[in-house]
Order: sequence, then structure tokens, then C-alpha cells
Amino acid sequence: MPARVCKGETGGKRGFRYRCYLFVKRAFDICSSGLVLLLLSWLYLILAVVVKCSDGGPVFYRHKRVGKGGKEILLPKFRSMKPNADRLEDMLTPEQLGQYRREYKMDDDPRVTKLGRFLRRTSLDELPNVWAIFTGRISVIGPRPLMREEVEEKYGKDADKLLSVKPGMIGWWAANGRSNATYESGARQKLELYYVDHCSCLLDLKIIFKTVVCVFKRTGAK
Repeated sequence: MPARVCKGETGGKRGFRYRCYLFVKRAFDICSSGLVLLLLSWLYLILAVVVKCSDGGPVFYRHKRVGKGGKEILLPKFRSMKPNADRLEDMLTPEQLGQYRREYKMDDDPRVTKLGRFLRRTSLDELPNVWAIFTGRISVIGPRPLMREEVEEKYGKDADKLLSVKPGMIGWWAANGRSNATYESGARQKLELYYVDHCSCLLDLKIIFKTVVCVFKRTGAK
């Protein structure tokens, strides 16, 4: 899947400024993720033990997502669902399956464990993604990493545009309510594409601030 460039990435009125922004952003990714990995190594160990002991299943769940330029990437998370959660037809009712296929998530997902609900509410399940940031597969800030079919179905002609920037652990959509801005309404697509068109250091700082507020208020987290 060929990817178009983010506004001004080659030439254009933001050409040089945009390249400087990318340099600063990558430097921030490396420094911030490296610091988190160093300072929170003890927490990673504790969470790994807790997840393993909760039901004896795998500690991590590695899911396929689409990175910048349409490249397939594997992203790890602390497992928050029951084993074999990918067998949707076996674990969901027809109504739940319908909601999942509309939004690629659902309210009160029965596949999520009790521990998994806590990990998701606190966003601790995504801590392993910090390693993906350090290695450059994703960024701290960017559109949510999506499955290929999700990109093609929900973004259509704008799919290449979405994939012209590196996906992120946090982003403009997540900072503006997550579950409260849905695919069905079109709000989620607009928020993610807004970031692609306006990505900058100032917007990134705003996203970090709004995300901290959302985490403390648990806004839209499910």
C-alpha cells in the first residue's frame, strides 16, 4: 500500500520545518522511551508476574498492525483478554460481534479479564509498547496503530494519508475521548486525519497534556 506524505513532508511551505520536527520528535521518542524502560523496569517485572499468575496464560499479546507506509508491525501488550480471545464467533454474541465489526471494539467486552479491565483503565497494558517506540516501530504520539482491514474499511481513499505518518502510543483521537468519538459517527477518522494534516511540536505537547488529563479522569477508556 503506497503512502502519501504528510502535508509538507517533501517540499512545500513546511518542508524544512517538517524535517526538523521529525528529527526532534524521534529524539524525544528515544529519550523518553529509554528513560521509561530504565525507571520502570521493576513495574514491568511485577506486571508480568501478576498477569501470568492471574490465569496461567501468556504474559504478552502480540498483535499485527500497520505502520508508516503500510508496513506490517508487531506490537506487544500485557495481555488483558482471556486466552483464545481472537475466536470472536466463539466468545461473542451476535450483537457484540456486530458492535465489534462496526467499531473494532465494544462496550463491556466479555473477553477482557478482571485484571485486564484494571490494566486497560490505567493504560498499563500498553507499557510494552514503549519498547516499540524505542526501536522506532511507532512513536510516542501519532494516529492509533490499526489492523490492515480496519484501515482499508474505515479510511478508504484516506488510508494512504493516515499511513503517511508513524502511528503512536497516544494521539489526537485518544486525547479527545477515545470511545466517545466513534467510527460510525466519523468523528474518529476526522480526529486522526486532523493530526496528519497538522502534526507539529505544539500539537504534540497539547496531546501529551490532554492525555494526562484523560488518564486521571479515565475519559473514554474502556
